[in-house]
Amino acid sequence: MSSQAVALANDTPYGLAAGMWTQNIRRSIIMSERLRAGTVWVNTCRAVSFMSPFGDYKRSGLGRENGQDAIYEYLQQKSVWISSAVEVPNPFVMP
Repeated sequence: MSSQAVALANDTPYGLAAGMWTQNIRRSIIMSERLRAGTVWVNTCRAVSFMSPFGDYKRSGLGRENGQDAIYEYLQQKSVWISSAVEVPNPFVMP
């Protein structure tokens, strides 16, 4: 694999998109995993879909647009624990 090509591509404060041309599918998968970019095009350029997340890595943009991942910018996760016990147990004693 061309670790030098990946190092050169990642040596930037931006990471909106990256592209490569290759006949080797294994190389394209490995390099896609290593590239720090929000979109990686292999043997194509500027392919987009409203169902596919589009957005930043590093200093490129502010979050994700499009796709299901876009909703996460508007959500906050929370944990809620509910006991269905009839009696309230002593919270300072482990069961």
